[in-house]
Amino acid sequence: MKMVKDKQLLVGSDRSGFPLKEAVVNHLKEKGWEITDIGVQSADDPDPEMFHRVGLKVGAKISEREFERALIFCGSGMGIHIAASKCPHVHVAICESVPAAKRSRVGNNCNVLSMGAFYVAPTMGIEMAEAFLESNLGDGYNERFYDYHKLAYDEMEAFDYEEFKANGFEVKKLG
Repeated sequence: MKMVKDKQLLVGSDRSGFPLKEAVVNHLKEKGWEITDIGVQSADDPDPEMFHRVGLKVGAKISEREFERALIFCGSGMGIHIAASKCPHVHVAICESVPAAKRSRVGNNCNVLSMGAFYVAPTMGIEMAEAFLESNLGDGYNERFYDYHKLAYDEMEAFDYEEFKANGFEVKKLG
């Protein structure tokens, strides 16, 4: 698996998210990150990949454990998020602020950050990416906080809808 600790990251964007993705990727490359970009490669692309197709491809690479984390970009951040979230083990956060991006890791252990280029300025996107990439579950909190949020994450990872439905819509508790 390509890991954040090794400065390896997956990114993807559609046409609308391309300018924000480029600003964030250029910054990260300057900081020594190795970027794998599976989205739109040029603002002039005559046949750009649609948002949901990019989202599904990014989600698949996270789901298959090829990458630990990813950044995705579209106009709103929502469409690409919905697509990526269709893949198992993909936990996407749509964020429009640095505190939200950090909290998506610290409190929710999200592995994909989605940003909307219509709402997030390049400087903000860069700061959000840094906060997301520099944070881990429980950072800055006590053990009780970590245990609580880790249990929630583990229960979501183990979630099976058919089992949930058969169990009268009660979550199978792991702890």
